[in-house]
Amino acid sequence: MMNRLSALARVYLVAVTALVGTATVGIGIWCLIDPTSFADVVQFHAHQHFLHDVGASQLGLGVTLLLALIWGDALATALAGFVVANSVHTVNHVMDLDLGGSVGQAWLLGAVSVMLVVAFVLRLRQLGYVLGSVTTATTQTWAPFVRQKTIRLTTFRKDGAAGSTPVSIVVDGNRAYFRSFERSIKVRRMRNNPSVEFGPATASGTPTGSAQPGSVRLLEGAEYRNAGRLLRQKYPFLHGVLVPMAHRLMRFKFGRTVHAELIPSSSSDSRGRPLGRSAAHSSFG
Repeated sequence: MMNRLSALARVYLVAVTALVGTATVGIGIWCLIDPTSFADVVQFHAHQHFLHDVGASQLGLGVTLLLALIWGDALATALAGFVVANSVHTVNHVMDLDLGGSVGQAWLLGAVSVMLVVAFVLRLRQLGYVLGSVTTATTQTWAPFVRQKTIRLTTFRKDGAAGSTPVSIVVDGNRAYFRSFERSIKVRRMRNNPSVEFGPATASGTPTGSAQPGSVRLLEGAEYRNAGRLLRQKYPFLHGVLVPMAHRLMRFKFGRTVHAELIPSSSSDSRGRPLGRSAAHSSFG
């Protein structure tokens, strides 16, 4: 467990990292696009190729800092930053062959980039293609879903007819959460019947494992905010940028964002209410 920081300390940490990362990327781009003007400003002798290489290095360092703010894996972050720096370095050697160097050097650098990309892809596979921060599961039920990106969620109408959709899942200890639109079909079904089935799936909803029964509970207040924070941490781009943007744009049609807890059948009673929790805390009553 990491030591907790005050709110001011967290803001400082993120702000300084983001500022320096952005500035470093900017300097890198400047060196790549206009090395002569950069040399004039810093008052050093202009050597186009070496300044291009400085640009590649600065770009890689800046990208690494910025990715470190949203990715939870140190090795993947380092590999991605090095891929950027080394790939730009390779391009520099190709473009600056008239200034020196050799074709062999460019091929060697390119080969290193290819090897790094392969290593990065292997790391992605090892992480289940989840680059954000994840917590640990404290139950056997949720352990396989810690790095699972998508589940197939099946909800039921009053007459028992089933409908399935893919949703992103996030696990926190002995709980799991997902989000949807307030007026989506599955949320309307869940309000009438909290019983569901869920199982691992591809992004398109094709099952990749067996389904199991459970129930859902809509969240409010602090629980609602916590579920949103966990989703943003696990999926920094998808649920930190894309999904919130889509929900804001379509709120007039589909209503506000809904966060729900997914509860395995062994943790809920016959009416779909969580065991050990008051019915007053359940949005289904």
